[in-house]
Amino acid sequence: MSTAAPVKPRRANFTREHLTPLVFTITTMVLFAVFFLWPGGLGLYYSFTSYRGVPWSLKWVGLENYVALFGDADFYKALSRTILYTVLAVPLHYAVALFISVLLVSKHMRGATAARLVFFFPWLISPIVVGIIWRWLFGESFGFVNYVLGLLSLPPAQWQTNGNLALAVMLLAGTWGGTAFTMLLFIAALKNIPRSYYEAASIDGASEWRQFWSITLPLLRPTSFLVILLGTIGSMKEFALIQSLNDGGPGTQNVLIVQYIYKTGFENTKIGYASAVSMVLMLILMVIALIQMRIDNRGSDQS
Repeated sequence: MSTAAPVKPRRANFTREHLTPLVFTITTMVLFAVFFLWPGGLGLYYSFTSYRGVPWSLKWVGLENYVALFGDADFYKALSRTILYTVLAVPLHYAVALFISVLLVSKHMRGATAARLVFFFPWLISPIVVGIIWRWLFGESFGFVNYVLGLLSLPPAQWQTNGNLALAVMLLAGTWGGTAFTMLLFIAALKNIPRSYYEAASIDGASEWRQFWSITLPLLRPTSFLVILLGTIGSMKEFALIQSLNDGGPGTQNVLIVQYIYKTGFENTKIGYASAVSMVLMLILMVIALIQMRIDNRGSDQS
């Protein structure tokens, strides 16, 4: 009677299949530490100092920067303008991207592929270049729009010297440059909605408008939450486009919070004070994200 040979325990074979995810994980952790944790920790440390860019100015001042910050009228002005820009930009961006996406996936649409390329093109352009393009379009003395108004015997508009008109141009430029990415998210979500829902609604006599409100919008809820969250954070951190468009002008009327940080830290060399503003901005963004997530979770539980 033969006895079976004892089974030897298999040693872990550290092959390429195990090595590849480990390398990617370690690389991600290193990049996260170098480009997020280290700058964030350094900024937090600077916010408690009087650092002005030179080693001998690095002195611990405790909470002095934060105390001065909450009494700074320029900070509140930049923050309020940032909130106004965000409140106007996020709904505009959302509505335009959703409208274009619905058109592109519609069965009545012709040339959808070419249209997607056209709408996606602005996203490939640097925000700085986008700002320069719109600055050329809406320049007061050399802008294309005022030139067309002149041909129509209409007075030129004060796109750069009127604060509200300058804000309107900022909103248009931001929407034009950022719609493409949101559009891709909406298109992917719209294509995942089963067509049987619309067919059943059509049989019941629901119009296309009614189908949009009763089927499309509710099923787009997760994507809508993501779009609004990313749009809010992106608008609160807007910098490059506005810097090249009008530098926060006229004057300082449209200086947003990140521009305020840039001007304070690099132009006025108050790096410690600017770091304190950055920490407050990060806290505000975290609170906004938590509130939006809480609202989304509550809505999901009710549905």
